[in-house]
Amino acid sequence: MNAQKHDYLISIKEFGALKQTNLFKSLRQPQFTGKITLTGPQGKPWFFYLYLGRLLYATGGIHSVRRWKRNLTIHLPMIVKRHDLLDKYFKKINEFDVCWEYEFLSMLIKDEKISRKKINELLETIIEEVFFDLTQEAQVDFILNNKEYLSKQLVLMDTDKIITKASEAWKAWRNAKLADRSPNMAPVIRQPEELRKRTTIQSYENITKILDGKHSLRDLAVKIKKDILQITRLLIPYIELGIIELVKIPDLPNPIPQTPKKEGINKAEDKKLLIACIDDSPLICQRMEEIITKGGYDFIGIKDPIKAIAVILAHKPDLIFLDLLMPNTNGYEICSQLRKLSLFRNTPIIILTGQDGMIERVRTKIVGSNDFLSKPIEANLVLETISKYLLNNSNEQIE
Repeated sequence: MNAQKHDYLISIKEFGALKQTNLFKSLRQPQFTGKITLTGPQGKPWFFYLYLGRLLYATGGIHSVRRWKRNLTIHLPMIVKRHDLLDKYFKKINEFDVCWEYEFLSMLIKDEKISRKKINELLETIIEEVFFDLTQEAQVDFILNNKEYLSKQLVLMDTDKIITKASEAWKAWRNAKLADRSPNMAPVIRQPEELRKRTTIQSYENITKILDGKHSLRDLAVKIKKDILQITRLLIPYIELGIIELVKIPDLPNPIPQTPKKEGINKAEDKKLLIACIDDSPLICQRMEEIITKGGYDFIGIKDPIKAIAVILAHKPDLIFLDLLMPNTNGYEICSQLRKLSLFRNTPIIILTGQDGMIERVRTKIVGSNDFLSKPIEANLVLETISKYLLNNSNEQIE
């Protein structure tokens, strides 16, 4: 696919229905094909896959597997009960496929196990949940990447329709005064004796059976076939009294078989550490590449400081060397922005500069850098710094 590379980051505050609609409309005219990554303040990404500007699928967030399995139960209950069929398809899916969930559905279509109409209904509800969860985020950062895309196109989704439905669900949730609570949280009983006093014996038995702390509010709605808003409203009085508590729960395990790690292989040997250098000087980047690759590491040089954060987000290096003085921006600003992203909260950031004064050293610490390396660059100091912060596990943590 000979598409031009799209690689930049934009931050959006209060990513509600209008902004969601405008974002996807802006991608229709250029007919963007690829993946959008949206990341909230907690650093958990969502992924949207598009084909010629039209939405194919959305996944990610904190409960991608739960969401997928839950909606499969709603729309394809007979498939969910066929454990032999599930295992058969899961074994066929490669863990390195762009999106295993979509690949699974593609196999069902290919083998005529389900209709495209059913797939459309399933995809709508999955994507609607994703948009609902994004609406609860105070801010999201997004990146376009046309190097990762779905090779199959099952259904081209009506994004406007799905966003409208998600917005209506959010308004109902907010009007019920639940905006500060997530439907991905699970209710657990904290005061069983108090609950027993306030309910009938039958109600108490029913409640204790389902509120085991293993199912989110969304899971429970499917499990007992009730509206999620209705269930949550019934629980709110008990939650406010501290009898029941809403807690975070982990996602379900990924069903795709993972490649077992070879025994006796060091992690650093199994996958090379990636070192990034952000410097507008081609000579500095070239020199750093020579030093770092000879040291046995992978390297990425970023000469355009404006695109630096987008490239860093796309490649997620293990350590970053950052020039202090660059055109249009500077190392202080880039370091500060990276530290605001939870993905890079503890990534070692080493400032490169020819200004070796006390003021510069103090200021680089304030914005969150780990260390300071003076120019001209010395190969032994570069490699010693990498060893100090990655191989010896002695990097400073940002408080």
